[in-house]
Amino acid sequence: MMELDFAKFTKYSKPGPRYTSYPTALEFSDDFLYDDYIKKLESQDSTRPLSLYFHLPFCKNACYFCGCNVVFTSKEDKMLRYIEYLKRELKILSEHLNMKREVIQMHFGGGTPTFFTAEQLDIIIREIKSYFPNFVENAEISCEIDPRHINEDQMRVMSEHGFNRVSFGIQDFNEKVQVAVHRVQPYNITKDAMELARKYNMHSVNVDLIYGLPFQTLESFKETLSLALTLNPDRFAVFNYAHVPWLKKTMRKIDETTLPRPDEKLQIMQYTIDFLTTNGYKMIGMDHFAKPEDELFQAIEKGELHRNFQGYTTKGGADLIGVGLTSIGEGIDYYAQNFKDMKEYEAAIDAGKLPFERGVMLNNDDMIRQYVIMELMSNFKLDIKRFEALYNVEFKVYFADAYEALEPFVQEELITLCDDSLECSQTGTLLIRNIAMAFDAYMGKHAGSSKTFSKTV
Repeated sequence: MMELDFAKFTKYSKPGPRYTSYPTALEFSDDFLYDDYIKKLESQDSTRPLSLYFHLPFCKNACYFCGCNVVFTSKEDKMLRYIEYLKRELKILSEHLNMKREVIQMHFGGGTPTFFTAEQLDIIIREIKSYFPNFVENAEISCEIDPRHINEDQMRVMSEHGFNRVSFGIQDFNEKVQVAVHRVQPYNITKDAMELARKYNMHSVNVDLIYGLPFQTLESFKETLSLALTLNPDRFAVFNYAHVPWLKKTMRKIDETTLPRPDEKLQIMQYTIDFLTTNGYKMIGMDHFAKPEDELFQAIEKGELHRNFQGYTTKGGADLIGVGLTSIGEGIDYYAQNFKDMKEYEAAIDAGKLPFERGVMLNNDDMIRQYVIMELMSNFKLDIKRFEALYNVEFKVYFADAYEALEPFVQEELITLCDDSLECSQTGTLLIRNIAMAFDAYMGKHAGSSKTFSKTV
């Protein structure tokens, strides 16, 4: 069992990025122009495979903890209208991107993708495949699912179209917690959804839990973990709740006095790690756990795990294309994000343009730091000699400022830093965001502001 000095570690509770990208979305700006983005799409290396992300933004009601970009509705005409705009966006995209490239990954996120009916999902997927005909045989095709909004017809449609991974949002099974976050979801509803996934051959099923929610205690979360384990998922994602009420109005409905303290959250996370590893799962990346036979675990053993906006993946070396409201795309040296506002999204497509709003072009320093940060976030270690060979720089010289920032982590045995490698200890993995921040060239300009990122602990 891992023993933590909670008092010592709570001092690291400060705002910090989750590093789904580097530079982070805070650096996206209007300086990266529409024409710049089009040039990037048109000049992409056609031998590189594609990863596709489709944002299906609709939800019936607000879950107060949610940080996603969602549209609340129960009107079918809005759903049908969105499908038509997706079709038009794909047509415009086909004018600027080689759509015959191999697709190795596709993900439906939201919102609640399964808020769309089986028939509507079928229309969306057929349209996608008409534009992208070359899905590889072992493509990872996944969908986020709210167990309260899934039926057999929907699962059958996804299975027939090659979906092989699903992720079920649970968050917490405790009824008091569920009421506080406005998401009442009895265990049996989730169990039925799991059985549907297994019936239709979803060979990898992930469940999402969140710690740090209102009224959570170590004892209540132990019960949630035990119940979740009975579902026998292939993967667990156990996220630290990001309380950012200045960004998400629905979070203002949460009484902050009911949130667990940083030391309580650390106790919950320590217990979670011990519980899941005792029950046959291995810790992967910052907040994921997988069975030893899972490809994520095999990738981390080889140091080949990757991180992008879709989470941890084995599918590296691909260009990510984001389609739909607020979606983010990623190339070798850029990030690009679509409009978050539906009216602006539709107006761009009506004008015959992709709904691109903003982004960032990466300079050489960005790409160097991106490599280091993503290696640490994914594999908890960095092969310094390999890095120096790739970028032709001397690590200790280039990151002299980072060495100073890393010294406390070395002193507290959270990391081991030598000439050949930087490696996190088991306890250091819990503070991986703080460790990665030492290499972030943009942190200085956000220092002192509490309203930028969620707390790291």
